[in-house]
Amino acid sequence: MRRLVVLLFLGAFLASVQPELDPLSLEELGSDIGIQVFNQVVKTRPHENIVMSPHGISSVLGMLQLGADGKTKKQLMTVMRYKINEVAKSLKKINRAIVAKKNKDIVTTANGVFASSAFKMEGSFVYKNKDVFHSDVRSVDFQEKNTAASIINQWVKNQTKGMIEGLISPELLDSSVTRLVLVNALYFKGLWKSRFQPENKETHLSWTRWERLSSANVGPAVPVQKWICKYTQWALVQCH
Repeated sequence: MRRLVVLLFLGAFLASVQPELDPLSLEELGSDIGIQVFNQVVKTRPHENIVMSPHGISSVLGMLQLGADGKTKKQLMTVMRYKINEVAKSLKKINRAIVAKKNKDIVTTANGVFASSAFKMEGSFVYKNKDVFHSDVRSVDFQEKNTAASIINQWVKNQTKGMIEGLISPELLDSSVTRLVLVNALYFKGLWKSRFQPENKETHLSWTRWERLSSANVGPAVPVQKWICKYTQWALVQCH
């Protein structure tokens, strides 16, 4: 009997000190979510160039999970395979590492929560979003569609150093169903890890010519030295 009690105590102790998922595991889970979303989007737009940030997608879903409950929260946790509240410390560590000044490349990331002014946000939702995702949480009036779109677009423009303008149009905002707009903005400027060699340039030009056969909107050949990538991931939540 004493041995059983000792084993039960040891099991309870180990459960209480179980560590969070390590940052690498979280990054892998985030990448997996991003790939799943990417595959679905590509199916609907097979002839377009698609660029997505797995970190941005997992951030938006994480921000949403903090405000979800019931069946919605269960569905989000099933897809993401972790609870935000249980991995908050690791997430904050990852976010700090991405934008660390010691990095050779310039990387800035920002999250925005734009909620309908007709609804009061719970203090815990606002606090956790700011603490874990460094989110800028604001209330907007979606009945004033032009003003609401302007506020969101200006925020995106500021966060991407003017690289992205007009992300969302007023027509996408319907005051009868729109309750929340979540935005993740990522700005990156850096050198290619593996630079193109001059002797391989013709290969890329050949690819560009082939691409022009299937798309009239393809631009010039890809630069061989520097790469400036602009990206914004946003989610529009419609509630009925």
